[in-house]
Amino acid sequence: MVLVSHPKSSKNVVMIVYDKAQNHFLGQFPADLPIEQAYVHIGIFIGWIIQEQLYSDDFEDEAGTQILRFLRRETSCALLSEIWDGYLGEELLNEEGNEFAQYYYASGKYLEDYQQTLAKDLPNYYYVGDTWENYDKMAVVISERFVEWHQAN
Repeated sequence: MVLVSHPKSSKNVVMIVYDKAQNHFLGQFPADLPIEQAYVHIGIFIGWIIQEQLYSDDFEDEAGTQILRFLRRETSCALLSEIWDGYLGEELLNEEGNEFAQYYYASGKYLEDYQQTLAKDLPNYYYVGDTWENYDKMAVVISERFVEWHQAN
């Protein structure tokens, strides 16, 4: 999680950025993979946010068509993330979505579950395929964590 000043605001507003694909493919990203693989893990989380309707009104206004296409499984997780430049920030989520993202995504628990669930036998999590089967597996895990989080709060 990174705190950044909002670029479109003259006020001193700090925004939470949970993840950016660019930070991955400009870093220790495997040379043998297409850049699109840096979007998969972010897209799976955004997809789950959409599935559970934990997105903000602004995100719905901006991405109504993409939301519908994702729910109809016409847009993959990686493409969903790529449409948003691989960006996952607080303004995309509603209040409950942000509270959960801070607990689960920003803490590293999401990537731990992602690695354990989808990438256990792979060189690293960038090799996870952008498939609905992988989304469905991870959505179950995220939902379980969401229930646990709700019960603890």
